[in-house]
Amino acid sequence: MTVLAPGENRPAPGDQLTVTVASSASVDVSALLVNTAGTVRSDADFVFFNQPTGPGVVYRHGNGGPDVVAVQTSALPGDVDKVVVTASLDGRGPATFASVGTLTTTIESGSTALTFPIPGLTTESGVVCVEIYRRNSAWKVRAIGQGYDDGLAGIASAYGVNLDDEPEPAVTPGNSGQGATGGYPPPGAQGGAGQSAPAHHPGSNAPIPPGQFAPPPGQFAPPPGQFAPPPGQPGAPSGAPGYPPPAYGQPGGPAQQPTYASQQGAQPVHSDLFDPSHAEVNGLGIQKQGGKMVKVGMNGEVMARAGSMVAYQGDLKFEALGSGGIGRAIRQHLTGEGVPLMKVTGRGDLFLANSAADVHIIDLDGTDGLTINGANVLAFDSTLRYDIGRVQGAAGYASNAGLFNCVFTGRGRIAITTHGSPVVLTVDQATYADPNAAVAWSSSLQTGIKRNDSFGLGRLMGRSTGEASTLSFSGRGFVIVQPSELPPGGLIGGTGGGQQAGTGGGIFG
Repeated sequence: MTVLAPGENRPAPGDQLTVTVASSASVDVSALLVNTAGTVRSDADFVFFNQPTGPGVVYRHGNGGPDVVAVQTSALPGDVDKVVVTASLDGRGPATFASVGTLTTTIESGSTALTFPIPGLTTESGVVCVEIYRRNSAWKVRAIGQGYDDGLAGIASAYGVNLDDEPEPAVTPGNSGQGATGGYPPPGAQGGAGQSAPAHHPGSNAPIPPGQFAPPPGQFAPPPGQFAPPPGQPGAPSGAPGYPPPAYGQPGGPAQQPTYASQQGAQPVHSDLFDPSHAEVNGLGIQKQGGKMVKVGMNGEVMARAGSMVAYQGDLKFEALGSGGIGRAIRQHLTGEGVPLMKVTGRGDLFLANSAADVHIIDLDGTDGLTINGANVLAFDSTLRYDIGRVQGAAGYASNAGLFNCVFTGRGRIAITTHGSPVVLTVDQATYADPNAAVAWSSSLQTGIKRNDSFGLGRLMGRSTGEASTLSFSGRGFVIVQPSELPPGGLIGGTGGGQQAGTGGGIFG
């Protein structure tokens, strides 16, 4: 075995190379396919835990051992000049490599091996280990050992990976703000030809004034004027969601009982299951189907929690998206927060649920965002944008509110879940909630942590109120609080990150 010094290069020991990164701390390994300009050609050239294959390169998780990157140089595209192999701390151990005992990269092919013990790392949380590069018609290996204080995100950015998630859909004439689910009525359907119809409360024909928060009756309905633009200020743009009223058996809909005729002489089936209250709701877009399920009338696409489909009708296609975009995938893995997503496209009816949790609908009109635990997200319109943001003032606190949460902005509908029937608090004075019970809140609110228990003799003897810390809210908005203090996502799974997306609890994973 040949030991490389920093900056040293050697001929690649073969066409098929196995690059192993071993460390005394848990690290994530990734590879970037780089052109002669020193950048990736596209985000598809970033091979990592959420995108494990690229042309000529495969990432394999160690599953308790070191991560491995397999490189076949003869399969690399002609415009790829080098493959850069990196390692970054994954947040489950030390914050920097100064506390990591060993970090060694080994390149093997057949019986030949090159090894590079990486020295001198201090404040860095990410490092470029080695690069496999093209020199004329041959391939060589170079020991690098360059560190980055901002970890995997810094490395990816340095090589041109786009960490900004997908741009919001462009608004074009004829589909102003229209979600692909078809939840917005076509021009002329209401309010005259060529005009966008105002949003309506589901089950009501009364239009909602432009710019006002528009949840269904009894579901997170804020007091009049609380969350709307002040009088005299412009409201939301035209094209706000106009979801149709519900079908029979739903509030505001007709109450006729469906008839089930006998077939081939058999007696008709009778059951209270055929009561209109169990009937399928009609219309397009995201709607409540009872208290623990949503139905999405599909004519385009919708974003939904991976694994939440319980039934569908029609021609629908399902595409797994991980956390949705490379930038969010990296932040989800490092913070533990995110939503393991699937994109559903086509025409038909989609039914979604999450372990019989209570379902609620919220409409965002673009004037404020919604900060929410990713474990409580069920589905949302593709017109909405979401990102992962730090909860201000809650640094270092492990909770349902967490250190990081998902932040939704834009205009569209989102379906969320709670463990039990929640209360919605209007924040017009100092407001506090148990961090495990606070499900979501207005993004414009200021947050912090209030310590309630004094550290005295009682604490030393193990006595506590059980309410040592609460999440504080101030400003103007609302807080949704569930009647449960279960861990993130309840007892039935949170969001996870990286290899465990959608499977675990913890701080959002």
